[in-house]
Amino acid sequence: MGTLRDRTLILGSRPSNLARWQTGHILSLLQAAWPGLSCQVVVLVTEGDKVLERPLPEIGGKGVFTAELETALRSGEIDLAVHSLKDLPVDDSPGLCIGAVSQRADSRDVLVSASGKTLAQLPPGARLGTSSLRRAAQLLAVRPDLELLPLRGNVDTRIRKALRGDYDAIVLAAAGIERLDLRQHITEYLPFDVMLPAPGQGALAVQCRSGDIEVQRLLAPIHDLPTFRCVTAERVFLSALGAGCSAPVAAYAHQDGEQCELLEMQGLVASTDGRRLIRVSASGADPLSLGESLAQQALALGAGELLP
Repeated sequence: MGTLRDRTLILGSRPSNLARWQTGHILSLLQAAWPGLSCQVVVLVTEGDKVLERPLPEIGGKGVFTAELETALRSGEIDLAVHSLKDLPVDDSPGLCIGAVSQRADSRDVLVSASGKTLAQLPPGARLGTSSLRRAAQLLAVRPDLELLPLRGNVDTRIRKALRGDYDAIVLAAAGIERLDLRQHITEYLPFDVMLPAPGQGALAVQCRSGDIEVQRLLAPIHDLPTFRCVTAERVFLSALGAGCSAPVAAYAHQDGEQCELLEMQGLVASTDGRRLIRVSASGADPLSLGESLAQQALALGAGELLP
């Protein structure tokens, strides 16, 4: 593949504004770490970008946003693919690995409501848009009267649908809205006791070929170890439950403010109708054992019965 001096690093991106922003962000971090590094972005359309009329769980879950990029990585068409970590299946795809996880953005979910009403203020039977089983279950737990409707499309499209009245409100990840500088549309940041995020939410993962040592060396300076430890614990929790990415499972870990090596973590497993929520929490220094032990705690409380 040549040396760094004569090589152009090719990054793959999905076509949405958010995906392009995320790829551009990683590109800028790389060029700041390696001045003079030559980079190029190739846009690839995934199955998830094409099929917009059906809910994600119906068309195969999170892998629908990654397969085409992974194929391009394996073939050598691109060197890196940038993903929202929450969209990336827990197990590494054959021949590929996560080369870096950049510093995490806001992990919370937010409510967007054209009327400016918060979740508590929405009228009985309000129409709320989400295609996430995790979000739907937690919303129904606090507002069982809501009418939940499927919501697809990129961030810009979803916000536009909410503002024109297709829904009374929608729920999105804060990170995507903030990255696109659309904060003015946020009605309410949902606290973790109402809406625990998806494992890895707010973090970006850079995927590369597992044998490409040169690219992995390039990625080392932009890898954020505190973020990586937290999201590793969250993803181990999901994996140890035996749950797929689209299951009603949530997790969030953060470093203890005083003891940086210690992680504090919350996990949640819900029935899809929101009538039963299993909440667990623990702390520990090792992300792998923390995620595993929290999953065992949830399973002991009956989480296995709630998973598809």
